[in-house]
Amino acid sequence: MAEHKHGEMDITVQEKTFDGFMTMVTRGAIFCIALLVFIALVNG
Repeated sequence: MAEHKHGEMDITVQEKTFDGFMTMVTRGAIFCIALLVFIALVNG
């Protein structure tokens, strides 16, 4: 079994994936909130 050394693994792909996921979730949440506010204003 290979010796594990903490901090040597290249995680750039995982970081890019996580950043993309967080961007998508943030934009989705903002869109949902804006949509709910718009619906509330239209229905008065």
